[in-house]
Amino acid sequence: MKVAADNLRSVSICGLPISVIDMDAAIEKICSWVATHQSKYVCVRDVHGLMISAENPEMMRIHHAAGMVTPDGMPIVWAAQRRSRLKINRVCGTDLVDVLCNKGQSKGLRHYFYGGKPGIPEKMIGKLRSKYPDLCVAGYYSPPFHCLDTEEDAEVVRCINESGANIVWVGLCTPKQELWMRDHVNLIKGATLIGVGAAFDFHAGIVKRAPEWMQNSGLEWLHRLASEPRRLWRRYLIIAPLFVIKYVREEISANPARRRQLPR
Repeated sequence: MKVAADNLRSVSICGLPISVIDMDAAIEKICSWVATHQSKYVCVRDVHGLMISAENPEMMRIHHAAGMVTPDGMPIVWAAQRRSRLKINRVCGTDLVDVLCNKGQSKGLRHYFYGGKPGIPEKMIGKLRSKYPDLCVAGYYSPPFHCLDTEEDAEVVRCINESGANIVWVGLCTPKQELWMRDHVNLIKGATLIGVGAAFDFHAGIVKRAPEWMQNSGLEWLHRLASEPRRLWRRYLIIAPLFVIKYVREEISANPARRRQLPR
């Protein structure tokens, strides 16, 4: 068990520091960063992203430098609960957007939306405003598929800074969004960058979420696989089982008693 500089406890799962939090604690911490004008970034970590990061030293460093790494996906929640013996609940990107946009209305939080295909940020903002009429939108930008050159990137940073954004929602794929947050956290002053990936599509109404009972029971993956089998089959049928194997091996390695029980 480790305690980060922000006094957030974390537990190591396959080498990644998963924050010991629930939704309320996550919102409270993010709002405290905003109130004190700190520049931070948040990684919202599912099993797919965890496995990518566990095999990539650069991604591993990004997570260890993050202000918070939230447990997205019930397998990570269960693993972190087992290892820490502390209260940890799921904090997924889609729900984090909802709760922070809602609670941010009374706090005057200014939200910037960076990511998504053309037209997606606008649809997302429209849906959110229908639920949260006092939502303050600082701006939005749908980046092109090609990498921005130095001048283009500097212009985006200037626009975000001039917008007065407190929260920058980053809707890119992993690892692209984590790399972007690492490279921009010190350029965008006093804002918290939060990588939420597919949350843009969910909130825009492009992709439908699983029923709540499936989310709570760890079966949301099955709903997503059925919805997008061609794109997601490898993630859920290959990468997810590999996570289970890696975690079990890590558990056995960390427990000498269990190691002695293994057949030789």
